[in-house]
Amino acid sequence: MALRKGRTKSTLESSIDAALLAVEIYNKPRTPFRVEGFITQMIMAWTRLFHAHFNNTIGNRYYYKNENGRFRTIDGERKSWELKTCISKYGILDNGVKSNLSFFIKLRNKIEHRHIDRDEIGIMIFGECQSLLYNYENTLIELFGEDYALNESLSFSIQFSRIRKKTQIEASKKLLSKEIKELKSFIDNYRTSLSDEVFNKQEYSIKLIQVPKIANTSRSDLAIEFVNWNSLSEEDRESYERVTTIIKDKVLKKEAINPGKRKPSDVLKKVNSEIEFNITHYDHTCLYSCLKIRAAKGNDIDDPFDTNTNYCHYDEVHNDYVYQDAWAELIIKGIKDGSLTKPDWKAKFKNKEVINIKEIEGN
Repeated sequence: MALRKGRTKSTLESSIDAALLAVEIYNKPRTPFRVEGFITQMIMAWTRLFHAHFNNTIGNRYYYKNENGRFRTIDGERKSWELKTCISKYGILDNGVKSNLSFFIKLRNKIEHRHIDRDEIGIMIFGECQSLLYNYENTLIELFGEDYALNESLSFSIQFSRIRKKTQIEASKKLLSKEIKELKSFIDNYRTSLSDEVFNKQEYSIKLIQVPKIANTSRSDLAIEFVNWNSLSEEDRESYERVTTIIKDKVLKKEAINPGKRKPSDVLKKVNSEIEFNITHYDHTCLYSCLKIRAAKGNDIDDPFDTNTNYCHYDEVHNDYVYQDAWAELIIKGIKDGSLTKPDWKAKFKNKEVINIKEIEGN
């Protein structure tokens, strides 16, 4: 669609400029407040995109009016629909797109009066940020055609390859301000509120796996390949899911955001209902310490996020640990087949020895 000069075209061009500026801000590692800058510019880009569409389809009826029929004004300027109202009036967005936009509208309102000059929030919401941009371009093309696609203008952000040491990560976490912790709590709660169907949509949050290409490929091939998840066969999906087991540092730690299913008392209740004697909280401490599923109690050196996520997760919001059903089941299995005995785990805990969890699992 080739637009003539006028309000629709100028508003659309302003929207595209805001989106490109958002990407520029996000991809400059030394830019201060880049997360806030990206979100603010993308909210502006989306709002102006809808305004361009409404101006092109319904004229100037996307401005608020008073009861007397006159336009509502702020500082002499007509007040137009904000993004939330635009989404409602447009009415045909995918649920994943709407959830993504709702997330950023709420997050923008929370960071508007805060100064977040750190990367922790940006790392947490990378997937949502990427989807916010992809959804914008897809909607831009749907509304105004391929002529306005941004893909020729955008580039991929280069990532540093060296992973931070555990001590650096831990020091960074201890410096988190109260305000950032509150934002992280909001992000956790928002994600938890979504259904699995919406949360797993690429339109809500892009899930990326970065794996170096080492096979013999054509020298003219692109260095990066994107795979459409929806077009994969079940067999191919299973193959890609197995690849995620390689990614330990970020993916598994992000899962620690979500609460597990059992508190320690629930684990004891489950185990004691299945065995012929009772175990105590002290026994539980011995077991999780010797089987190395989490940091030992009182150990301030180990990273609390470094857990065996098959059995245990660290809940940062509440600063405690929660356990999977599989953990209670493993203890029950070990006690019933004799590979776990109370005298043995107490002695090993006292001597700070390790019990090989693979042997318990394999028996």
